[in-house]
Amino acid sequence: MQISKIQKEQAWELRHEVMWPNEDFNYIKLKDDASGIHLGLFKDNILISIATLFIDKEEAQFRKFATLISEQGKGYGSRLLESVFEEAKKHDVKRIWCNARKNKSHFYRKFGLQETDRSFMKNGEAYVIMEKFL
Repeated sequence: MQISKIQKEQAWELRHEVMWPNEDFNYIKLKDDASGIHLGLFKDNILISIATLFIDKEEAQFRKFATLISEQGKGYGSRLLESVFEEAKKHDVKRIWCNARKNKSHFYRKFGLQETDRSFMKNGEAYVIMEKFL
């Protein structure tokens, strides 16, 4: 297993396959992808998990966190998320947050993220904003 920075185009492929396979490919691109730090976890030289970190001074948001369906539940996403936090700390981030799907909030709680009172719906999915102070 290896974790490294990747190109946004590599992240796009996995985002599309895992998160929104029924949408047009351009749907998974973010307007600020060029300024993000894209991290990928490789197993046997195959990209299986990705996350993108956007830093704004002392705050950071991680977005588009995805692991191949066949590799979920094996600890790869957990290891990648730990690397996301490590990367944020390197940039002196004090608060990190994400838009978590409500049905996945238990996963993020294991890493010390707490639900805020802010939530929303997108494409029929319920989300809650979760945060952690580093």
